[in-house]
Amino acid sequence: MIENNNIGVGFGVMILRDGKVLLGQRHEDPAKADSELHGEWTWTMPWGKMHFWESFEDTCYRETLEETWLEIDKSTIKIISISNDMVPDKHFVTIGFLADDVEWEAQVMEPDEITQWQRFDINNLPQPLFFPSEKVIKNYLAWTIYKY
Repeated sequence: MIENNNIGVGFGVMILRDGKVLLGQRHEDPAKADSELHGEWTWTMPWGKMHFWESFEDTCYRETLEETWLEIDKSTIKIISISNDMVPDKHFVTIGFLADDVEWEAQVMEPDEITQWQRFDINNLPQPLFFPSEKVIKNYLAWTIYKY
């Protein structure tokens, strides 16, 4: 029985430019990867949890800035994906956003969680991908917001 059966709201921000997507590699140590969905040593887009009383746009801006030091234009982000992400001890609804007018020089701002940021061709991605990020990318490429 799971003691805390609350559902979290997670956000993934796909930063896309010239057919390339920005991905960071999570730390291999589960204690440092800070992933309640067990994403150690996977590649992920900027990702995090929504705070109480925070707007969608503010969450995307904050998470991207905290993790990459990149500033996104809140007025241009678009919802591109919704997924129901579960592991045995956690449950998140993940909302994926597209930010496609962002500078590229990402910095590792949380080195205990993300070891590096790189750009990859959206059709030739590294493995393994953090499964919520993979769903956002797959939905984007399939031109669908949600796929069961």
